[in-house]
Amino acid sequence: MSNEAKVVLEEEYEHSAVPLSARKSALSVSLVWIGFPMIITATVTGAAIVTALGFWQGMLAILLGNLILFGYVGTLGVLSTKKGYNFSLQSAITFGKNGSRIVSGLLSTLVIGWFAVQTGLTGSNMSNAFGTNFYIITLIAGILYIAVTLLGVKALTYIGALSAPFFFILGCWAVTEAVSTSGWSSIASFSGNNSLTLGIAVTMVVALFIDSGSMTGDFNRWSKNGKESLLATFTAFPVANMIAMIFGGLIAASASQNSDFFLYIASKGGFISILAIVLLFLNLGSVCSHCLYNGAVGWSSLLGKKMRPVAIVLGILGTILAISGAWNHFITWLNLLGIIVPPIGAVIIADQFFLRKHADISESIRYKAFAAWGIGALAGLLTEFYAPFLSTAFIAMIAGGISYMALSYSANRASSLKQAG
Repeated sequence: MSNEAKVVLEEEYEHSAVPLSARKSALSVSLVWIGFPMIITATVTGAAIVTALGFWQGMLAILLGNLILFGYVGTLGVLSTKKGYNFSLQSAITFGKNGSRIVSGLLSTLVIGWFAVQTGLTGSNMSNAFGTNFYIITLIAGILYIAVTLLGVKALTYIGALSAPFFFILGCWAVTEAVSTSGWSSIASFSGNNSLTLGIAVTMVVALFIDSGSMTGDFNRWSKNGKESLLATFTAFPVANMIAMIFGGLIAASASQNSDFFLYIASKGGFISILAIVLLFLNLGSVCSHCLYNGAVGWSSLLGKKMRPVAIVLGILGTILAISGAWNHFITWLNLLGIIVPPIGAVIIADQFFLRKHADISESIRYKAFAAWGIGALAGLLTEFYAPFLSTAFIAMIAGGISYMALSYSANRASSLKQAG
């Protein structure tokens, strides 16, 4: 590779820790994060929550969900920063070198599902707003998003620097118009249709970024220290994600004919419609490149390959899924992620933050971690069926972490008694 190519295509450290000499500034890592959740998809979630719960209770659900994400993602991020490990290496400490293949493989595959959903939403939104051909636009979007991902983590910084302020400015304009048209008192008194419980709404907020949030090591390993890592996470949760969800909630509460954030802007016509198209591709391009990067780093680590060739293969598969209509299963993805993913991160936190702070990769498979993951997922599943008014994601998270600590305590106690006997 030429020196010029090396400058553009930096080393991504797929199989080893990021050395301190290669770490990036707090601003750089923050831009990677802030451009991820400040997206149109988050406005859709915010609108759905406010439409169901009403304005104030919807805002409460958005706040609670984002605070949970901050605690969860922030802690995982600080842990990854300490060693400079990506998620695959980080999970190997807790689940074992071979055990992590299951965990990392699962999340790296699920996140490609998100790439497919967001790529499909690009084509769908363009078709709904302007009558364009869904298949052609989706294919073009997929190719563009793959190309951005190939530039690596550097591209995530740049696209975040462009996408977030553009979204914020256009969003402020849209919300200001919606509020001035309907009046603040009308929005504040919006009662919703009571189609969701507060717990389900909180789960929707958490589940929207629980997959990539669990894989935060892929991003936060580039931070120089824990403080900067936590700051970068804070720019995403609660700041960027809440801004996007509040925008969507305000549009929905204004009783607009187009409660969909993108359609609301696109319906204004003229130059505003052109800005809406730029926003759509820039915005969903940001989240797609982040998701594809997560998946590519994970699978490249598992396969012993370089990130970029893996990103091309996964991007092609994701684009095919998008064209096939995978984006239609948006809520299904949310429900699935809300049950099976939170216990994974919770077990890692319980292990590396509380019980084995100086542990490293040393075992092939750690069965206690898998048992705790299963218990957490089961708790989430039971909550889904028997206590839907609670947050499935939060229950699964807490159950996974506590059960791991209990299993570890029991194993240590049994070992001590055996030695004493």
